[in-house]
Amino acid sequence: MKAVRLTIPDCIDRAPLKLLDVDTPQPAAGQVRLRLSVCGACHTDLHIAEGDIHPPRLPITPGHQAVGIIDAIGAGTGTLLKLGDRVGVPWLHFACGVCDFCRRGEQNLCPNARFTGFDVDGGFADAMLAQAGFVLPLPPALSDEQAAPLLCAGIIGYRSLRRAGVQPGEHVGLFGFGASAHLAIQVARHWDCTVSVFTRAAHHRRHAEDLGAAWTGSAEQQPPAPLDRAILFAPVGNLVPLALQRLRPGGTLAINAIHLSDIPALPYELLFGERTLCSVSHATYQDGVEFLKLTNEIDFQVEFTRYPLAEANRALQDVKHSRLNGEAVLMMG
Repeated sequence: MKAVRLTIPDCIDRAPLKLLDVDTPQPAAGQVRLRLSVCGACHTDLHIAEGDIHPPRLPITPGHQAVGIIDAIGAGTGTLLKLGDRVGVPWLHFACGVCDFCRRGEQNLCPNARFTGFDVDGGFADAMLAQAGFVLPLPPALSDEQAAPLLCAGIIGYRSLRRAGVQPGEHVGLFGFGASAHLAIQVARHWDCTVSVFTRAAHHRRHAEDLGAAWTGSAEQQPPAPLDRAILFAPVGNLVPLALQRLRPGGTLAINAIHLSDIPALPYELLFGERTLCSVSHATYQDGVEFLKLTNEIDFQVEFTRYPLAEANRALQDVKHSRLNGEAVLMMG
């Protein structure tokens, strides 16, 4: 089969990803194999390719927003999955289920967790393996291309809204407007929230307005009213003080980034007034279940741009340089 492999991380503009012929993997006990049709490409894949975060082993096949059909099943998977089922593979590949974090429902913090396209080979390939208990059944109404961005950008955006403590009717600020934010705004609007979007790119501001943003501007600008909650999607630590300045006393800023440049020194007055600053670390399987249920209530407008698998480098270059509205999606076959 064909797979995109990373052997030596480098600037994505120097094309470190290589399309190779590799052996088709065989499922072990508790695993299923998917024959893939699409896989989303996001900032986490970019951080892996450029060496901002370091997989435990190299080479590795990135990709953790994979959609495909189950074409092989290992022993011990139970009867819930069968050949021909269409499923999605998210970032969380495995959690142990027995540690204190897992027992508290915090699989995302499990010290034994493994992640798709990071600890194990991911979805930039014709086929991949997944743990049977961690694949997500997909709503039939979604096309494969629509479903792929939901499996990371959508799920982590949903978790970010929850981590920020967003309540219906509040004023929510989104800093950065890429693949995750363009889905999170639709959830926030479904909850009757007023949304302000902070982004430099004019085409992203227009996109946000089309999706219901009440105000758009740069992070240096003041929105019409203080924010109740805010989410930082851009991996830029210098934006943290600016976001806190826009937040009302008692409000919360959640940082949705697996990698963030350094946060500068903060004057205490930016946190005083019982403001809260928190991070968003991965997502649980339950987050995925809950978010995909929202597709029954929200007619998500999922923006994506298609790329052949062989052009994975170009896809991530476009992600890096903010050339897209929404998500980059790699097409197999």
